[in-house]
Amino acid sequence: MAAFVTQPAPDFKATALVKGEFKEVTLSQYLGKKVVLFFYPLDFTFVCPTE
Repeated sequence: MAAFVTQPAPDFKATALVKGEFKEVTLSQYLGKKVVLFFYPLDFTFVCPTE
């Protein structure tokens, strides 16, 4: 799969842990700002040691 560097990502919403509290965030909240999207599976799952 190719990276889509400089291409706009579709808007989405997700639950995030922000300063110890769960908050719903959307990508559109960061419109006009530089954003790095980083995804990974859950900690301590089967996938982690196999990567």
